[in-house]
Amino acid sequence: MATAHNAAEFGDIAETVLMSGDPLRAKYIAETFLEDVKQFNSVRNMFGYTGTYKGKRLSVMGHGMGMPSIAIYAEELYKFYGVKNIIRVGSAGAVLDDVHVRDVIIVTGASTDSKINRQRLAGHDYSAVASYENIAAMVEAAKENNVDVKVGKAFSADLFYSPDASFFQTLKQYNFLAVEMESAALFPIADLYNAKAGCILTISDHILREEYTTAEERQLTFTNMMKVALDAAVKVA
Repeated sequence: MATAHNAAEFGDIAETVLMSGDPLRAKYIAETFLEDVKQFNSVRNMFGYTGTYKGKRLSVMGHGMGMPSIAIYAEELYKFYGVKNIIRVGSAGAVLDDVHVRDVIIVTGASTDSKINRQRLAGHDYSAVASYENIAAMVEAAKENNVDVKVGKAFSADLFYSPDASFFQTLKQYNFLAVEMESAALFPIADLYNAKAGCILTISDHILREEYTTAEERQLTFTNMMKVALDAAVKVA
């Protein structure tokens, strides 16, 4: 049954889905790494594909930018399509001195300036954490691929262009690895449906040092992150 945002029928989507903010990154992952690929969605140009990787059936799909966007797509995947695991593969901005552009980070949990999760928990703070199985599998896959990773917490921001630049110094003081815009919304939805979620990110820019990658680099060249996520997805049932 198609939804308002997804043209797929039940069974078109694998139980494990890699999701990226940019639908063109999802397209690149599908065309570069998966075999026997079939596209299941193009509604609003939020491309989704299903294929196989190392013999395991996997799907990849875009989720757009920001917590409201990923919340729509993730909830529909878990609720209507029988998805059991979502791994976000995205980009983030670093704030710590020892985190550099193109570094790969594995997110254990995410704080946020959004009220999105307080709506879920009667006004209280929500401990938005990734599934341990995904964290462990990604750490193992990183070792197997000889990819250096940093493991720790991220901050999910509502605003890309923050009006308070001093807040990034606060995040640095509390040892947040990076700032992104979606994982704090993804993790609780997995909890709601007794499913799994994870997040692996490539540092696309350093906020405090004003170092950047290009849009094309973010779309096409973050292959270390993609390989680790794919190999981790194979490990997690």
